[in-house]
Amino acid sequence: MNFTKKALVLTAFLCVQFIFAQYTDVINSNRPGVSKSAFSVGTNVAQIEVGPYIINEKHTPLNYEVSGFGADFTARYGLFFEQLEINLEGTYQNDTFTDNRSTISQEDKRSNFKQFTLGAKYLIYDPYKTEDGEEEKPNLYSYHANRAFKWKSLIPAVAVYAGANFDSKDNPYTAPGVEGFSPKIMVATQNNFSGGWVLVTNFLMDRIGTDYSDFQYIITLTHSFNPQWVIFAETQGIKSDFYADNLFRFGGGYLWSKDFQLDTAVTFNSKDTPSVFGINFGMSYRFDFHVDKETDNGNSRKDADKRKPKKKKGKNKRTDDFDDDGSL
Repeated sequence: MNFTKKALVLTAFLCVQFIFAQYTDVINSNRPGVSKSAFSVGTNVAQIEVGPYIINEKHTPLNYEVSGFGADFTARYGLFFEQLEINLEGTYQNDTFTDNRSTISQEDKRSNFKQFTLGAKYLIYDPYKTEDGEEEKPNLYSYHANRAFKWKSLIPAVAVYAGANFDSKDNPYTAPGVEGFSPKIMVATQNNFSGGWVLVTNFLMDRIGTDYSDFQYIITLTHSFNPQWVIFAETQGIKSDFYADNLFRFGGGYLWSKDFQLDTAVTFNSKDTPSVFGINFGMSYRFDFHVDKETDNGNSRKDADKRKPKKKKGKNKRTDDFDDDGSL
């Protein structure tokens, strides 16, 4: 493959990765960060996203500390339509609550789900579709045309989400009296800018109908340097009568293979009621059984893999997945 063909193949690959059609050649993870993409994983695609973390909190006015560990997890599946995704997400934490208000500190071992939610997300608007309903195609003859700013990129993709929380009785991580099932709704938007920049926003209402329902917003900006490395910055605002905070996250992710991603991030805030500091390490893995329903002529993942030339051992470059003519 000569240099020109390699450049065209890489350009096409980059554009495909960040156009974010419902089904993509590479894994489409919500990690790193906690915001939710507007797009689904694609029909017949199952995906798990897991992130163990360590946490340290200190509340100066109330004179207590919390230290421990936990894990957040998400299971996603594309069902019926390319736009539809069902998901199960949760956060489990195990920590030690230390009360320093008395002469002798008192410790309380705690563990439970901070969140456990079953929901569904549906893409209601996709600006990256053409008038005939097809996905926009990258310009294979101009690298600069694909990287240039497009006014259309200011129009975001929009998805809606509805789910049900389950909170157990006497949960130490929820407000007093909050238990059982409660609704959760969200609007997610996503802008894909040229140069590998992606902006995701989430606006959500959680535990609706309880005495301590809350409103949250999450804004995430990611930037990809190449098809494997990405960095992100994120802010999350939480407002309720039980807990309010402004959290900040920074980190990055590495695409190990088309179906496997690793990531890490730090979380902190700027107050002492309580102060928060956390570090997490995460992974995302995709089980890909996708078949293009409209043009099922051997374009499934399984059929595509059969057509690939065998790779030489020791190579791990993304362009190895293409033939000399730029096709799979």
